[in-house]
Amino acid sequence: MITLWHNPRCSKSRQALALLQEAGAEVEPRLYLKDAPDLAEVQALVAALDVPVIEMMRRGEKAFKEAGLSKDSAEADLLAAIVAHPILIERPVAVKGGKAIIGRPPEDALGLL
Repeated sequence: MITLWHNPRCSKSRQALALLQEAGAEVEPRLYLKDAPDLAEVQALVAALDVPVIEMMRRGEKAFKEAGLSKDSAEADLLAAIVAHPILIERPVAVKGGKAIIGRPPEDALGLL
């Protein structure tokens, strides 16, 4: 089972979901904007992605700028911003068995198959 942190309004997210389903994967979409993750979930996602927190963030979002964040912000500040504003999570993110991949481009999500 692949959990896809999904925003149905995002074309890349929709494409990743379709690609995974077409490949025969069992996919459970997580609408993370409605079902916001807590700090422990965000930390687990960071660990599964194995990237610095800043690399899983949408730095062009208004909430990123309004929070006064930058690539040099402390990890704790970045994590707190993600919990407060889940829109900051780069999408889509496919998660399976303790490993995660950001689906940018959407075809990257197929790496979990």
